[in-house]
Parts: sequence; C-alpha cells; structure tokens
Amino acid sequence: MNKILEQIEKHMLDTLKANLPDVSKGDLEKNGTVFYMNGQNGTAFDWYVNDRLSNFYIFYNDRENLGAVKGMLYKDGTLDVYTFGSKGHDKPVETQYRLDADEKDIFNLAVLLTKKADGRFWDEDIRKPESDGEPDAGEVEGFLALKEVHEPMRQRKMLYGKSVIVSKKVREGNWKIGYGTRCEPTRESDSGWFFCVGDEDGDYINNAKNLELWLVNSVLHYEPYLNEFITAPYGTTIIRVAPDKFEVDGPGKRMLIETKEG
Repeated sequence: MNKILEQIEKHMLDTLKANLPDVSKGDLEKNGTVFYMNGQNGTAFDWYVNDRLSNFYIFYNDRENLGAVKGMLYKDGTLDVYTFGSKGHDKPVETQYRLDADEKDIFNLAVLLTKKADGRFWDEDIRKPESDGEPDAGEVEGFLALKEVHEPMRQRKMLYGKSVIVSKKVREGNWKIGYGTRCEPTRESDSGWFFCVGDEDGDYINNAKNLELWLVNSVLHYEPYLNEFITAPYGTTIIRVAPDKFEVDGPGKRMLIETKEG
C-alpha cells in the first residue's frame, strides 16, 4: 500500500477513535474502510482545480450512509480530517495533520490514482488500486496534459467569491440579464464584470443607488447561461441573443430583453 495512503488511513482511524469513541467498527461501512471518492470528477479535476486529491471517506453503515470521517489531502502535505457525530448529522470537528510527504510524492500518487483508480475503480477502498512505486514518464506526461483541460474550471472557481456590479433592475423587476461587459478591475476582490438588463439609460447606470454588488457565484446561479463567458478576458462584451444563449457582441447582433417569465 502506498505510504501516503497508509498515513491517511492511520490518521483518519485515529481521529475517529479519538473524536467518536462510541462508534464501533460494526457501525461503519465495511468495518471502517477508507474510501477514495474520485467518482464525481476524477483525480485530475481535484488536483488542478482544488489543489488536492479527491476526498477520502469513512461511512456510517446505515440507510443514510452519511460520512463519519472525511479526509482532504492538499498538495503541500496538509491533511484536514473532519469527524461527524450523530450518524453524520453533527457539525464537523476538524483536525489537521502534516504528512511525511512532499508535493512531488503527492503528485506521483495523483498520477498513479488517475491511472489505477480513475481508470478501473471509482469510490473504492483505498487499498484496492495498486498505487505503490512511481509513475513512468508517459503517465506523468499524460497527467500534466490534463492541466490545460481543467484550467477554465480553475479560473471559474477562483472567480466565484469575487464581486460583480449588477443593475438593480435585474433583481427588482425579475428581469433576465441581457448585457454584460468586463473591465480590468482595480481591486483583487472585484471580477471586473458589470451586468444589466440592457435597456437602462446612462442616467440610471451612472447613479450608484441603482447598482448592487453580487458575487460571481450568485450571478451564475441567477443566470447559468453565463457560465461559458464568466472567465472571458477583460474588454469582452456579451449580449443575450436567445432565452438560453449569450454571444460576444458584434455588428448586426440584436440583444434579447425579457423577464424571467419570458
């Protein structure tokens, strides 16, 4: 078994014993087996987007099958372990560890898990995939090539907590966003985006009382069709051209303006 996985297993089981002493092996799925939960997005996604491996879990063995212990291993060797009492319903208790491994060691494990776990097993016992040794040059090259694939998702995630200026008319009138433009921000917390319905005049837009600050994540929840453009470069202007479609603005294009009810 890979030495890093051995450490993860030990820390998760030790934390379970310390924080949830009344939980027995019989209360846990497969007597407390640690599962590698790579089935949602895969190892490369979490490595390049979230700077860590996919989650590790020990589950309760009941109908709800909620997590008892969750482990998150980051590139720098930090292992965050969360325990959940009351059959998984309690708020988590966090414990942090430093593993005896550097980023290269963890990178090599990520490559091996991509081949051995993502390729054959999903959401399985961490002892199941053969993850000892080091990956060969071809496996490393293939894993590195996945960085470019995941870069748009990483950029999108980095924007989620940043601010957006939105015309009040959007929320107050339940209008769809029809127009957006992105300028280079002057603050780290600003995404640079401005969104409005599209028919507001200059007097309205230039009055700060008619503007609101949203988070990018909130905008994407309100207008999921903006996902495609949210990481567009500064200087981009987009318009809604159909109920479910935005395009980069250009000569001859017509903007669709409508409420959420159509």
